[in-house]
Amino acid sequence: MIELETKVKQWGNSLAIILPRDKIKEMNVRAGKSLRIIIPGKSVDLRKEFGSLKHILKKSAQEIKNSLRKEDFEAEERKWIK
Repeated sequence: MIELETKVKQWGNSLAIILPRDKIKEMNVRAGKSLRIIIPGKSVDLRKEFGSLKHILKKSAQEIKNSLRKEDFEAEERKWIK
């Protein structure tokens, strides 16, 4: 799946979206090919959503990642010891 962001533009009495050339090549799009486009009801900025959790989390993102890596390493280590 390829995700891209583009603007809707007026095209006569209709609206149109323009696909960037690099994405057209990447998706192998040709005239007449059907595409499935999902249009969300509301745009969500995940940076804002996750940024609002800062006051809830006690650890920094780096500390959480380090903790998860340590757990993965220890689980892998236990697998080899058995």
